[in-house]
Amino acid sequence: MWALRLQRCRTNNDNTALEGNLLKESLWTAGERLVTRAAHVLEHHPRQITALVAAVLLVTGGGAYAVASLGPDPAALPVREIIEDVATLPLAEQVEALDTHQFSLFTNEEVRRTDTVDSLLARLGINDPAASVFLRQDPVARQQLLASAGRNVSAEATGGHDLLRLKVRWAFDDPTKFKRLVVERQPDGKFTSRVETAPLTASLRVGSGVIRTSLYAAVDDAGIPDAVTTQIAEIFSGTIDFHRGLRSGDQFGVVYETLEADGEPLRTGRVISADFVNAGRKLDAMWFQETGQRGGYYNFAGESLERAFLAAPLAFSRVTSTFKMRFHPILHKWMAHNGIDYGAPMGTSVRTVGDGRVEFAGQQNGYGNVIKIDHGKGDETVYAHLSRIDVRVGQGVHRGDAIGAVGMTGWATGPHLHFEFHENGALKDPIEIARNSHPVELSAAARPDFDRAAAALRTQLAAVSAAASNVASR
Repeated sequence: MWALRLQRCRTNNDNTALEGNLLKESLWTAGERLVTRAAHVLEHHPRQITALVAAVLLVTGGGAYAVASLGPDPAALPVREIIEDVATLPLAEQVEALDTHQFSLFTNEEVRRTDTVDSLLARLGINDPAASVFLRQDPVARQQLLASAGRNVSAEATGGHDLLRLKVRWAFDDPTKFKRLVVERQPDGKFTSRVETAPLTASLRVGSGVIRTSLYAAVDDAGIPDAVTTQIAEIFSGTIDFHRGLRSGDQFGVVYETLEADGEPLRTGRVISADFVNAGRKLDAMWFQETGQRGGYYNFAGESLERAFLAAPLAFSRVTSTFKMRFHPILHKWMAHNGIDYGAPMGTSVRTVGDGRVEFAGQQNGYGNVIKIDHGKGDETVYAHLSRIDVRVGQGVHRGDAIGAVGMTGWATGPHLHFEFHENGALKDPIEIARNSHPVELSAAARPDFDRAAAALRTQLAAVSAAASNVASR
């Protein structure tokens, strides 16, 4: 038995008291409906509720909230005590009620290279021999569950750790969609499997960092994907030498797309805007696409950052030999090095630095597997020591297209790419050519749309840059 203590107000006017009680009962009923509704929404839409709360906190600066009182101060009102006995349910009935309540457990994991079906289920908290047997024997599940390390896996299980539903998600050739393996337990206890195709959902994320040693180390510390790092290096490659020009204390901010599958990040999209403070210089960039034109990056003043030629034929790599005299590693004598060598792992994708047509693709003496591309107006680029050639003579290519892979064919002592730029038959420093090439211009008709987009992105980056400055000052 429990004692329940109630407090009630005394008034001299019975009608007023009755009206007050009715008002309180009405408010209490409305409050119960509101709480029930809120609980339902929170249960079914937890991500939206979290985002809403975060947005409110961001706008209000985490300020306090107050609720206005609708009546007099309760402490000033007289009270009287009423003590009543309340009987609880017998313990057996409470236990029975708990036993009949059904709930699910949800877990997420990534497939590891060394995983087996049993090790993956164990990490997911699943202890279900029937599910284990099905996943090993079903041809669809067996083919896709452990097909590739890094795949996202989510599982729903009973309170007894029996599998109810398992989903595996992965990207494929279509950048706007993903594939999903679904394994479900049916009412009769048996499992079924199927593979579905569904659209990816784009969302924006922000990040910031401070250079201590290298760009890659900074983005790793900030939890930013490597694909974003590559894009940042490409965007600012015309003004920042990422091999030799970074300084300790340089800082950056970035707004980028993340493509999600069922609410979980699956692949990285495009960098939307970024800024970079390098040796005291403040640089900024944003993505903009005119109607009917190919999109590109501009600074907030509307000046294009896109050049006719990319700064490098590899997304991001280490320069091992520059355009200058060097001691030849095979001939053992000082010779002019007529290009740039980029050290990179075997098989790293090689891209063309500009639009053009394949003039040669095959083997050529010490160059091994080599590709030559004619860019018109007397410009030609050479890509040597390739392990693989992915283009054919006469094929048209666009700036950034993959044309082969890093190797060590011909006269090479290790995997690397030898890259040359020829201008009217004369060898030129490829980095200087890229920096001096003409930018893509923004048309006057697109200027109003560009200015509106720039104003919005500038505000976003200001907040991100403020965070980076706080990190740098610590």
